[in-house]
Amino acid sequence: MLRNINPSQTDSWRKLSGHYRQIEPVRMKDLFAADPDRFKKFSFRFKDLLVDCSKNRITEETLGLLIDLAGETGVKEAIESMFTGENINTTENRAVLHTALRSREKTPLIVDGEDVRPFCSACFT
Repeated sequence: MLRNINPSQTDSWRKLSGHYRQIEPVRMKDLFAADPDRFKKFSFRFKDLLVDCSKNRITEETLGLLIDLAGETGVKEAIESMFTGENINTTENRAVLHTALRSREKTPLIVDGEDVRPFCSACFT
């Protein structure tokens, strides 16, 4: 069951807001000057895609606070619920099938007792 949590009402959000007020005046050039490995720490590659977060006003503390927020609001569990076909669309009381539509996996995705992959795989033929 997907938890319905307003992130702005959590302890993690309050800590993140306080942290934002602390780093708001910090300039990017100062962050890079203070940490020559900043690009390496705050960027990663996925196949041919480069994700560079180093040019955002974040620190290692920021990342820790964001991870805490994700934990407190159940992001990991929500992702698992989405990928396993649980009914997480509370407005329509049904599964969200975004992942099935984009997936090229052969493993079944059972929703309401039926494998929805054959319907979604037709999109790729």
